[in-house]
Amino acid sequence: MAAPPPVIIWEREVACLLQYTELIPRLEEALGKFSSRDRAEVIQPVRTTVPLQKHNGFLGLMPTYMENSGVLSTKLVSFYKREAGSTLPAVQATVVLLDPEYGNVKAIMGGEVITNMRTAGVSAISAKLLMHPGSEVLAILGAGAQALSHYCAFLEMFSFKEVRVWSHTREGAEKFCHSVSGPVLMCGSVEEAVRGADVIVTVTRATEPVLFGQWVKPGAHVAAVGACRPDWRELDDELMKQAVVYADSREGAMAESGDVILSGVEVFAELGDVINGTKPAHREKTTVFKSLGMGVEDAVSAKLVFDQWSTKSSKL
Repeated sequence: MAAPPPVIIWEREVACLLQYTELIPRLEEALGKFSSRDRAEVIQPVRTTVPLQKHNGFLGLMPTYMENSGVLSTKLVSFYKREAGSTLPAVQATVVLLDPEYGNVKAIMGGEVITNMRTAGVSAISAKLLMHPGSEVLAILGAGAQALSHYCAFLEMFSFKEVRVWSHTREGAEKFCHSVSGPVLMCGSVEEAVRGADVIVTVTRATEPVLFGQWVKPGAHVAAVGACRPDWRELDDELMKQAVVYADSREGAMAESGDVILSGVEVFAELGDVINGTKPAHREKTTVFKSLGMGVEDAVSAKLVFDQWSTKSSKL
């Protein structure tokens, strides 16, 4: 019996179907399952990358199998080191959802919304677990799609009294400020943005450090999202060495994160370890969450999108 043709779910529809209120609890559960290292829960190799040297980029493949959940997926993601002012996208992604029993493709869906929202969702989980209670000031370094998704996720989950944004171009910061519905303060320098901030999100295209430890107040939480290659940096050695460092995947951080590799620091724990209660959350200390992104995050996001699409389609 022939399998039905795969469903194609375009980015616009993915954006309508995916909501943080439903996504974040699934991401938190997935992080815990990953860190349990139970192969019946999650099988996920470290991302495979193919260099696109001519175009200054990489193609990443991120397969995941969740046996107990019946989820098999892979994401294909191309990411590039773009010049300042480039109009070309820095990231392009597609997620493929398969039937684990028959092996056929069930759905092909735009992966940019999934990538942006699951990344922001996991950063928000890191803040929930690690930021100091009563945190009031959020600083976002970067003004692209990831900056916007982080703004939306963090303001949906937390009540900050002040939100600051910095971009390497004034035009980028102004565009960001005009695209959000809530209050935001545009800053002229990284130092101005982060001085006194309780939570700092770095979502830049930097390949050299832009955030320095001397500017970060003791006890702040940093969610470091950019610099996803072994020779790229966003944070300096001082910050990395004074902080307790957490990651989504210890193996991923040791293989891909220039901030971790080049600073020589140890990853204290995965977020899933904190969720599972096997490692503590040092809220009283300066903490860095190094986000690389994982296939299991895409898998649970894609399943949620497909389930929502199926429910919607059955009502037509």
